[in-house]
Parts: sequence; structure tokens; C-alpha cells
Amino acid sequence: MVGMEKSPSSQVRFIPVHSTLYPWLVTIFVVTFLISNINATKGVQLGPLVTDGAFFLFPLAYIVGDVLSECYGFKSTRRAIYIGFAMALLAVVCFYIAIWLPAADFYEGQEAFAATLGLVPRIVLASLAGYLVGQLLNAWTLTAMKKRSGEKGLFSRLIASTVVGEFGDTLLFCAIAAPVIGIDTTSGFINYVVVGFVWKTLIEVVLLPITSTVIKLVKKREDYRAFDAA
Repeated sequence: MVGMEKSPSSQVRFIPVHSTLYPWLVTIFVVTFLISNINATKGVQLGPLVTDGAFFLFPLAYIVGDVLSECYGFKSTRRAIYIGFAMALLAVVCFYIAIWLPAADFYEGQEAFAATLGLVPRIVLASLAGYLVGQLLNAWTLTAMKKRSGEKGLFSRLIASTVVGEFGDTLLFCAIAAPVIGIDTTSGFINYVVVGFVWKTLIEVVLLPITSTVIKLVKKREDYRAFDAA
């Protein structure tokens, strides 16, 4: 009837979700970092090579970081880095709260739970510092080079940003975390840094064709156009 109020259902409002790959890439980026934080607490020795349990995961975070930087610019990548940093802090706080809570009488895994998730504060500091500095260096280097060369030279800026970011990340992490995982000699420290840096960089270089392919697909899928996203 004329003059009657609209039904409540006609007044319901929602925020539309725009279709974009950005949140998916950020999710992969953040989850990879969270898992790496746990894996990195384990020292690993492969023959004469000394590294940590996250050595095979960190390259993935940098590959996704390259895709974000190349496709969405420094500001959007920096936002993803800060989200990862905040979620890592949240995870650490939650781990400590769960460890602190009294275990049930039937639960026999308290010591193992605490040993696995009770991240040593120094490891947490090393991981967060390395991640923040390394990823920001990686994103800044890539976008700065892109400003100079435009769309040309993709492989060059991917390699250069990887070298800068991985070196900063690895050096800072190892300098803080090495004593915690039992590396207490100069030769062991150098081995730890060199192996970590070379391995992570080499993996990213080997995977460059995949990284560039993903970048092309994302650019094709998204609204890739000229604007100041740096």
C-alpha cells in the first residue's frame, strides 16, 4: 500500500567486496611468514650445511613480495608487510597465553607444546626484525628500479631486489638468532649467513620464470594501469 514503510529486508546494507587478487596474495604472504617463524626455531644440518627449518619457506614469501611490489606498488606492499608483522606478534602472544594456561589432567603434551610454540624471545626478535627490514628493502628496491626503467628490465629488478632484501633479512636474523640455536663460532656464523643467503637467493633466481609468469597473469587479471602507487 502507498505510504507503508519498506520491509526491514529492503533496508539491509552490506559492503560490496570487489574482485581482486590482492587479498589472496597478502594471505599467502602472511601465512608463509607465520609458519616460517615456527619452523625457524629448529636448527638443521644438511651434511656440512647449517641452516634452520624455514629455509625452504622464506623464498616463497619473497616471491609473493615481488609479485605484490611489481603489481601493486610500494604502498600496498608495505601494508601487506605491516599486516604480516602484526599477525606474527598476535601469534606469539597467543602461543604464550596458551602455554601459560593450566594443562588439563588428561593432556600429556604440555612440554612438547611449550617447546615447539614457546618461541624464544630472541628468535622472535630476529625473525620480526629480519622480515621487516628484508621485505621493505626488497619492495623498495624493486619499485625504485621500476620507476627508472618502467616496464622493461623485470628480471633485473627481481634479481636485484632479491639480493638486497635476502641479504638484509638473512644477516639481521642470523646475527640475532645464531646463539639461540647453538651457533657460537665465527665460522659457524659465516656458514649460517652464507648458506641462508645463497640458498634463498638461488631458489628465487631458479623460480624467476614462475614469478614473472604469475606477475603477468596478475597484471592481466587486475586493473593494471598507470598511477602513483609507490
